[in-house]
Amino acid sequence: MKRTAWIFPGQGSQYVGMGADSFQADEVAKATFASADAVLGFSLSDICFNGPELELRQTRNTQPAIFLHSVVLVRLMGQDHLPDMVAGHSLGEYSALMVASALTFEDGLRLVRLRGELMQRAGELEPGTMAAVIGMTPDVTIDLCREASAAGVVQPANFNSPGQIVISGSVVGVRKAMELAKQRGAKMVKELVVSGAFHSPLMGSAQVGLRSALEQTSIRDARIPVYTNVTAEPVTRADEIRELLYRQLSSPVRWEESVRNMVRDGAGRFLEVGPGKVLQGLVKRIDPAVETSGVDKYGDIEKD
Repeated sequence: MKRTAWIFPGQGSQYVGMGADSFQADEVAKATFASADAVLGFSLSDICFNGPELELRQTRNTQPAIFLHSVVLVRLMGQDHLPDMVAGHSLGEYSALMVASALTFEDGLRLVRLRGELMQRAGELEPGTMAAVIGMTPDVTIDLCREASAAGVVQPANFNSPGQIVISGSVVGVRKAMELAKQRGAKMVKELVVSGAFHSPLMGSAQVGLRSALEQTSIRDARIPVYTNVTAEPVTRADEIRELLYRQLSSPVRWEESVRNMVRDGAGRFLEVGPGKVLQGLVKRIDPAVETSGVDKYGDIEKD
């Protein structure tokens, strides 16, 4: 029998209007959005439903908004359909941990709001950039980042799928790596519009604040395996989870490895829970043999 993995999207999948249909259709969704607004002390639900887009795209709002939307969908699916394993892309790891009962909804929401604020501030303190590199192997990308780092900070940030890697760091470092990638035959190299050099050492100031918050947050052992971004391997122990969330801010997201390891451990069906379809596309490129589907709208729940 195929085992099921639930996967949770990260920053970039948000859109104005997300969750509004669930809010209108179901009392559980209404209560969850109201609870989030009360915990945070402002109307995150209004930003989710009505934007404006510029406000939703602010990292401090994007992260709790995506987390909230994913949690609402999980609650609407009910407790009878829990997965065999979970993973999340960057921010999505917090949604995965909530499903695995390592974090409560309220603590997870506070953490992702703080994480977004800290990452946004780190991007202002130490401006950086990110770029997509298409058509290169991980080894070659690591080598060219190492070479380019003589010009400035740069490292791989996301190993997303075969031939799709994102690099991150200082503007001069990333642009030098982009130049080298073109010289070495990358199919496409594109600088991304981001508010900071996520998953690079330039997130150091954000890590300090996050570590303090993580130490003060109750984290429990996970009830199901969580495949983490930093190691791509399953963890359940609370102390490991805490440390890996801290390291995640400046470490690459090993998404391709995570998916391959879930398949290795029996996953044959992947359900993306949250806004968009980005992760479904990545999973299909990583392993075309597995089943993929998603829950984003209220109507997707019965269908899936």
